[in-house]
Amino acid sequence: MKELIYTLAHYCSRLMSDKLYLQFKFRHYFGRWINFKNPTSFNEKMQWLKLYDRKQEYTRMVDKYEVRQYIADCVGSQYLVPLLGVWNSADDIDFDSLPNEFVLKCTHDSGGIIICRDKSKLDIPATRKKLNKALARKFYYYSREWPYKNVTPRIIAEALLCDGEDADLKDYKFMCFEGVHKCTFVCSNRHSYGLNITIYDREWNRMPVVRHHPPSKSELKRPNNYQEMRDIAELLSRNIHFLRVDFYECNSRLYIGELTFYPGGGFEEFTPSEWDEKLGSWINLK
Repeated sequence: MKELIYTLAHYCSRLMSDKLYLQFKFRHYFGRWINFKNPTSFNEKMQWLKLYDRKQEYTRMVDKYEVRQYIADCVGSQYLVPLLGVWNSADDIDFDSLPNEFVLKCTHDSGGIIICRDKSKLDIPATRKKLNKALARKFYYYSREWPYKNVTPRIIAEALLCDGEDADLKDYKFMCFEGVHKCTFVCSNRHSYGLNITIYDREWNRMPVVRHHPPSKSELKRPNNYQEMRDIAELLSRNIHFLRVDFYECNSRLYIGELTFYPGGGFEEFTPSEWDEKLGSWINLK
């Protein structure tokens, strides 16, 4: 019954305008309404940007397939994770042609991902079912992240990145404001002990703030390619109010994961809460 109610509520919400939907969802998460006339916090400004900063190229930048050419044109194809295939349906995937290890993901959403470390153990029917379900999902409606609305739903396969020193690769998320890198959210232990998010400033000093998930208990090593990451992130985010550029470092090589305009959809809290205002002050909406 709970699932039925949730489904009905979700589909009824599609009748709402983007602005009205975001107001109700924001109040549900934060207990207050969005001040669209004078937004101040990071999460508020994420919602403002969804409504009022709409450039056609943003759709290409969030499309996990199309962004590959965008990145190649901007900074070079050497930063792309090797592509193994692209399909319109999970039923079209030729698993025999794929290597023993690979990653499958949908181009138009977040979370529709399959990580295969041993193809002989992969439940192929279940994999097809999960991916086809993800293809049918209209990701835009969940948080009204409008760039996803017109992305063509497809499935891509990419090489599984593995580093001999760290089987569970860290995800370095560079937070950039008008082409200036301000801080990095480092995701670790995603597939082992539970996700940790540790936040470092531009000079790789740990910042006294938590973003939804607990930080790592130990200090994290600054990546070897840190300066190159920063240069690339600032280049890709130039003339954009806010852009998060994600990187992996694997076997001394640097790869770009994805580009994100609205981390957590703008619905994840900061602790202490004043950091929501601090990061918000870095976004200039003029």
